[in-house]
Amino acid sequence: MKILITGGLGYLGGRLAKYLVNNTSHTVRIGTRKNITGVEWLSQVEVVNTLWSSNIELEKICCDVDLVIHASGMNAVDCSKDPSLALKVNGDATARLLKSSIKQGVKRIIYISTAHVYDSPLAGKVTEQSSTKNLHPYATSHKAGENHVRLAHSKGEIEGIVVRLSNSFGPPSSLNANCWHLATNDFCKQGIESKNIIVKTSEIETRDFISITNVCRAIEHLIKLPLNRLSDGLFNIGGEWSPTILEIANILSKRIYLLTDKKINIKSQKLEQNSKLLALDFDIKKIKLTGFELINDRNNEFDDLIRFCHKNFGV
Repeated sequence: MKILITGGLGYLGGRLAKYLVNNTSHTVRIGTRKNITGVEWLSQVEVVNTLWSSNIELEKICCDVDLVIHASGMNAVDCSKDPSLALKVNGDATARLLKSSIKQGVKRIIYISTAHVYDSPLAGKVTEQSSTKNLHPYATSHKAGENHVRLAHSKGEIEGIVVRLSNSFGPPSSLNANCWHLATNDFCKQGIESKNIIVKTSEIETRDFISITNVCRAIEHLIKLPLNRLSDGLFNIGGEWSPTILEIANILSKRIYLLTDKKINIKSQKLEQNSKLLALDFDIKKIKLTGFELINDRNNEFDDLIRFCHKNFGV
């Protein structure tokens, strides 16, 4: 099978491309606007420039492709700064890529959306049937992208899958990936660089976390899943693990010490009066019912992230 991954040199796209190259027999084409050298696995993939402003160029990168994984888009920080551009990138560009995919006869598209379409912060039990009420531009722009894919799937124009992904963690495939605003990566980089971890949000906020290896395994599962098992094509993907932000900081500080002998000081904001811990159950039963199972690789993923940070940011 020939697979196109948009955002193929980004945080998730890069790890996914590397995973598919190393663990499957699929032929991988990555679409990117970046010019990166020195990445060892790039020689094993086809790299094409993604010119999002041109429908003709989008059709070209979809030519002779069996499946598209759309992992390109704006992150939450950038969406907040420019909501109009967020809708253009996460919503409109998805529609245009979808149209190009259908025109070129692509069989299936997997759109990587976000669990944050549901709410912020997430709390309680969250299933695919939960309402989507987050009004942040990151959420609304991804929901727009979702809607295009789900409509095409319902009309039988393409096999459309929407993944609502929780918080993934692990090292990027290259130093150039824009991923250091994410909590786990930020904490690890801080700890390695300064021996301090500053928790900038509420220390009792809970989030669902999943290793990127498990994300890649879930995407591989969805690549192979027969059409009659797709249902409406909407799947939550998470790690069934919802620690607090402070717990994540403590885990990283301990593992940094184990691997580097660096003792990490954790600083967090003073809790506001009447602050309450909000439990989270990010439900992934739907994808599990199709045969997918998580593996317990948290420490391995954390340790790989620490080694990456120590190599690239350590003094």
